[in-house]
Amino acid sequence: MKIISGLLISLLFPLAVLKNDPDDITINKIQVIGSHNSYKRAIDPKLFKFLQQRDSVGMSKIDYEHIGLSDQLNLGLGALEIDVYADAKGGKYAHPKGLTWAPGQPAFDTEGVMKAPGFKVFHIQDIDYRSNCQTFKLCLQELKKWSDEHPSHNPIFITMNAKDERMKKPGFTIPEKFTSATFAALDKEILDNLGKQYVITPDDVRGKYKTLETAVLHNNWPTLKAAKGKFIFILDEKGAKRAAYIAGHPSLKGRVLFADAMPGTPEAAIHIMNDAKKDLVAIKALVKKGYIIRTRADSDTEEARNNDKSSFVAAQKSGAQIISTDYYKKSTHFKSDYVISFADGTYFKVDPLFKATAAVGAK
Repeated sequence: MKIISGLLISLLFPLAVLKNDPDDITINKIQVIGSHNSYKRAIDPKLFKFLQQRDSVGMSKIDYEHIGLSDQLNLGLGALEIDVYADAKGGKYAHPKGLTWAPGQPAFDTEGVMKAPGFKVFHIQDIDYRSNCQTFKLCLQELKKWSDEHPSHNPIFITMNAKDERMKKPGFTIPEKFTSATFAALDKEILDNLGKQYVITPDDVRGKYKTLETAVLHNNWPTLKAAKGKFIFILDEKGAKRAAYIAGHPSLKGRVLFADAMPGTPEAAIHIMNDAKKDLVAIKALVKKGYIIRTRADSDTEEARNNDKSSFVAAQKSGAQIISTDYYKKSTHFKSDYVISFADGTYFKVDPLFKATAAVGAK
């Protein structure tokens, strides 16, 4: 009788099935808020004043800072951004020129970690060089420690920029260029310091499908439950750098990061579209097809200074799964009430484009 009753209930009320198990939805059907340039510490006031006198507009755009990575994750943020500079021999960025431009700044690299070979983490060479984790290795080790302490955490998206642009003015440190070999070293750095078991890779999503994009269009993303305790890395680069990362790895076979690949290409899975107001309709269409989209709630401190949440509102409506902000907390650099979170004060929710799906716990 109990079996028959259960069958009748499921037939009469199909929307109630698995209603209490949102972990069964796939990770492309969630929406998270994360931070932009998550590692960034403030420019020392003495140096900032020196630079501001020469470019007040430019400096206003980078007048922000973040708390530590673990502290952000403890708040519930679901995404981070980490910029890396290649430093094959070590020491390239151990003595930023900005230290000499404004005397009296706090000591830099007191532990000597910038002298060792390996990827370094900071915003702009010689100007905006202070970071909560100065090397990528240290960032990864912090993430692993935090993850081990919170093994059931929701998946964390980590967007990455491979920084190798020269400054327009002479006299600045010239970065090393990223090549396929450099990217291979970046992949290795992640696996060596975080561990394969902590990462969802393109191979994991592609599965038995011929291309990564085909898998995505067939909703072959892992469930939220299967993705708990893991990280998803995204290379936010186009042009030559994106081509170098994909070269020799069709559909990103064997790679660790997802590329910002254009829909319609074999590598397409996660795409960066930072203007949700302009691209709202396009983002919504791609999300519904199965792609994961990253967009921004604010940039260059502009929205925060004007207390303008229109981009954040558009980002939510678009269904973009990853929404980046510099202001999960109010600014301490200028007066503003601007702060970003979802309506309930959290940074995670079911994607508004898939609420009906989540209600039945379906894939």
